[in-house]
Order: sequence, then C-alpha cells, then structure tokens
Amino acid sequence: MPILIVVDDPEQWPLAVGGAEVVPARSYLVEARYADLPATKVFNCCRSYRYQSEGYYVSLLAGARGHKPIPSISTIQDMKSPSITRLMSDDLEELIQKSLEGVRARKFTLSIYFGENLEEKYERLSSQLFKLFQAPFLRAQFLRTDQWDLQSISPIPANDIPDEHHDFVMQVASEYFAARRFSVERQAIHRYDLAILYDPKSKEWASDEPAIKRFVKAATALDMDTEIIDREDLGRIAEFDALFIRETTAVNHHTYRFSRRAVAEGLVVVDSPESILRCCNKVYLAELLDHHEIPTPKTLIVHRDNVDDIVPQLGLPCILKQPDSSFSQGVVKVDCQADVGPQAAALLEKSDLVVAQEFLATPFDWRIGVFDRKPLYACRYYMARQHWQIIHRDDNNQESYGRVKTLPVELAPVAVVRTALKAANLIGDGLYGVDLKQVGRKCYVIEVNDNPTIQAGFEDAVLKDELYRRIMEVFLQRLERRRLGIPS
Repeated sequence: MPILIVVDDPEQWPLAVGGAEVVPARSYLVEARYADLPATKVFNCCRSYRYQSEGYYVSLLAGARGHKPIPSISTIQDMKSPSITRLMSDDLEELIQKSLEGVRARKFTLSIYFGENLEEKYERLSSQLFKLFQAPFLRAQFLRTDQWDLQSISPIPANDIPDEHHDFVMQVASEYFAARRFSVERQAIHRYDLAILYDPKSKEWASDEPAIKRFVKAATALDMDTEIIDREDLGRIAEFDALFIRETTAVNHHTYRFSRRAVAEGLVVVDSPESILRCCNKVYLAELLDHHEIPTPKTLIVHRDNVDDIVPQLGLPCILKQPDSSFSQGVVKVDCQADVGPQAAALLEKSDLVVAQEFLATPFDWRIGVFDRKPLYACRYYMARQHWQIIHRDDNNQESYGRVKTLPVELAPVAVVRTALKAANLIGDGLYGVDLKQVGRKCYVIEVNDNPTIQAGFEDAVLKDELYRRIMEVFLQRLERRRLGIPS
C-alpha cells in the first residue's frame, strides 16, 4: 500500500520520512496517476483544511478514490465544530484533569505530533486526542474555569512547527510510519478491512470471545482482514472499509458515535445510527408497530397526566418500561394498583414518556434473528427459574438465566417468523433480534433489538460456523456493491 505525504509545496516541506513519497497537493488533485493508485494511505499535511481549499479537497477526493486519508473529511469537519469537539472529548474528562492538574495558567496549548508530545507527562493525553482526531499535527487548546475543558483542536501547518521541535517531529514521524508499514503489508493481501468494536471487559457485550473469534475466522475466509477495536479507536475509523459493532448500543454512548462516524466515512456499518436510534427507544417502537398494525401486547404510552389510565386499560399485572431499557433492566412488573403510581413516577423522572404493556405470561420468548431482511436463527429464551423474565437479578445484583433452545428457522412457527420479519423490516436491513410471545395461535412482538446477542453455543447451536459465514457474506456483498457504485 503506497504512502503519500501531500503538502502544499514540497520545497518548503521541512521533514523527510523514509518509505513515503512527498507529493504536491495540486499534483495529487489533478494528475491521473495518483487518482488511479489502489489502496493508498494519504497523509494530508497541507497548511489549511479550510472549506474548499486544496487541503480540504485532498481529503475529500482521497475518500472518493478509495484511498485512506488522514485526516478524513469527517475529522476535518469535527475539528471545526466546538460542540462535537467537546462531545468527543467527554470520555477523556478524567484524563484531561489528571494530565493538566499541575498547570497553573488559565489557558494551556498542547502540540501533538503523530500522537506524541515533547513532554512525557502529556504522552497519554496526546495519544488519546490523536486517536479521536487523526491528523498528523494537532494543536489542542484548553481553558480552565471550574475544571479544564477542551476548547478547540486544530491542525498545525507544517511550516508553523517550531525549529526546536523538528528533530522530535522527524523521530516520531519515522517511528509512526515504520510501525504502520508492518500493518499495511499485512493487510495488503486482503480485499477489505473490517473493524469489530468489542470490549471483552464489559458485562453487556453482544458476543462472547469464542463468537468473536468465529466472526474473525469467517471474515478471513472471505478475504477480509479483521481488527478488534475499542472505544479509544474512534479516530481510526477511516482506516477501515466496514464496522461491525459487538457492544451493547445506546444513543448517548460511544457505540452510537462510532456508528455515525463510520457512516460519515462511507463504511459499511452494522448497525447503522438509524437502527440504534429506532431500536433503543421503546416509545418509538411502540408507535411504529402500532402504526403498521403489527400485533403487540396492549400498550399505553404513559406521561404524567395519564398514569391513572394504566390499570383500567391494561389490567394487572402490567409491565412498565424505561424507553432505553436493555438486558431486562429498566423493566418492572407491577402486581398491585398501589405500586403503579410510584413505579411510573420513578421512570418518569428519567423520561417524559414511558411504555406500559399488559403482562402476557409465557414459559419462553421467541427470538428470531434477522439480517439483510432474512431470518437467520430462531431461539426460545426460557424464563429464569421462578422469575417472569429471562434474566433474574437478585438483591446482590447476581444474575441467573433461563435456558436457551435454538431451532432451525424452518421449524419455528410460520406466524412467528413472518411477524418477526415484518417488524424488523420496519427498522431497516441491519442485524436485529425480534422478541415475540406466542399465546395460543397468536403471536405478539415485544421489541426489536439492534445488535442482538450472538453467543457461542447458543444462537449458533444449529448453524454453527455457517451462522458467522452468512453474516460476513452480507458484509462482503455490501462492500462489493459499494466498490461498484451500486446503491444499497
């Protein structure tokens, strides 16, 4: 994979880096030999990324050519927005305070060269900011009021680098390119690069480690190189062709930021920001399913003025749901009328609208896995022992689970599979887990989950390795369509 360093004027470029070709911005933009280069890494070191400047067009056209620009056009736009800058730095708040606690001035400027700073005490903060805003040379401005806040982050023009920093910059640039060459040579044998967002330390992952390994194996067999990334790798998204999120998602969460950034960079993404938004709010889902006449348990959208309507409309017992609940948390079963008001009030403290549903007692819930608008697997999730949910958390927050029985999709009731597909297709063409209850001959959609659990030995019990291959095949098909310019 060729490495280009694109600059305004090579004669004024102060650094020489082995293994990389220094190219004038104008040449990169207009000469066909650069446009036709395959799989090229482009380090945009122009003086300005101002809108419609040459520096701006270098990153813009690099993306259109299938090259990997640093910074990407999304990073350039993010650096211009104070609100996005502050939002993206939220996860670094503790590190910022710790790194700058010894600074006495009210303002502080941090110069970052390929993720490094001259002073070792700022090394970790520099590295993390570089991961969020990948540009060769960065200037981060901090302001202290009650605490330190990142006010802005912007590129440093190469000719603005102080002379006394040149030796250090050459050293870290050479080390950076030397480290990247091994990675680039390793990946060059594959057609596409897939990132899997996964945190093995989290208790609420969407796949366990054996399942992740099987996803990697399936992707490799289809000529896709796979890298496991974590929440600190947001700024690296432009390096990949596709993103597969295997962490529990939420809108006010790094998973949503990853999904949005990946879509902005033109990656194939599962699941999309739209899927996360739609599935993570049960108020939206209730309205959507009702509007399209998909059968659900009797449902009431609850606000502060209609709490008294819950029991007359739904009866007892009933279920109250926090709109963004997941893994059975934020969902309560109310058995007596005296508890309805207090339980609803507690949920309404967090959201102006909550969901109330009639309680349907069944020994298990159906889970139909759907991907690319096709059924993928069918499971019965049985209720935890002596509990009304599939997960039981005791007073010590210890968890117990009901058993899981996986069936071939063709052996699941036709009405269950058909209803699940109708519900999932209202969300999109992503990877969904549709939960349903079957009462007699009728089936009811409980919810549609984006990013559903796929755990080794459970959801893959029937298809085994074939399950992972089918999912990776959809990624490959979408990548090929994107390469050919075919609309999804």
